[in-house]
Amino acid sequence: MKNKRILITGGAGFIGSHLCDRFIENGCKVICMDNLLTGSKNNIKHLLKNKKFSFEKHDVTKYITIKGKLDYVVHFASPASPKDYLEYPIKTLKVGSLGTHNALGIAKNKKCKFLLASTSEVYGDPLVNPQKETYWGNVNPIGPRGVYDEAKRFSEALTLAYYRTHKIDTKIVRIFNTYGPRMRPNDGRAIPEFIDQALAGKDITAFGNGSQTRSFGYIDDLVEGLVRLMKSDLNTPVNIGNPNEMSINDLAKMIIKLIGSKSKITYRELPVDDPKVRRPDITLAQSKLNWEPKVHVEEGLRKTIEYFRELK
Repeated sequence: MKNKRILITGGAGFIGSHLCDRFIENGCKVICMDNLLTGSKNNIKHLLKNKKFSFEKHDVTKYITIKGKLDYVVHFASPASPKDYLEYPIKTLKVGSLGTHNALGIAKNKKCKFLLASTSEVYGDPLVNPQKETYWGNVNPIGPRGVYDEAKRFSEALTLAYYRTHKIDTKIVRIFNTYGPRMRPNDGRAIPEFIDQALAGKDITAFGNGSQTRSFGYIDDLVEGLVRLMKSDLNTPVNIGNPNEMSINDLAKMIIKLIGSKSKITYRELPVDDPKVRRPDITLAQSKLNWEPKVHVEEGLRKTIEYFRELK
């Protein structure tokens, strides 16, 4: 991918900023576009003086204009944690619809490839486990989480409509729970929340009884999977995640142990429509991308904890 020119929407976010790093390392030119609603310039400050990198503060729900050629549009703009999309429900719906439409529009105009960041949340509270790409999901379209779930489901439909109608080379990744450095301490998701609480010696707050499961994948593994997907000939959705499922209780205990904290686990009421299970079937990624996660959750948590320690 050397010498490619890439537009990354949401490039100052957690995952987007790591993609900026990877593409710069690969010799690409990167245009990072972000309105900084949930992203942060701190995530990309080390790149601001790099001649191959440029930052544009822009809301992608407004028309996107880029001068010159583009080889890829990588669309990551969107609130991604329940805390964020519950605070910004209309903006979440707009970036998934209008934002995706504008991002696809610039890809069509530039005759370049397009990658959509979708999510395992399109599966909702699944009735099958693990979840294959062929599973249609179990989503409450009018529940509080529906603003994110349906925005991503719509964005997938729109992306494939552009693929079928305008013959754009589109890629869709369904991202499962990803963690690592540059997550916000007040993100609201389990890993940054638990680490922040344990480092402060506070009790860890889990939802429900903590028996619900998630599959946690480290950021480096995700980025590798995304790069391989971009180089592939796949146009339909692909799960990228870690199939090693664990309960929220086990996650909390592991974080307490790694930090050496005396925190106890306390419980709050389970949010509406919170998924009981979450585990990707990665057969497609294994067979077509020769990809599978390499970083064990304990190793990834150690690196993430170290990042959070440095923030203190």
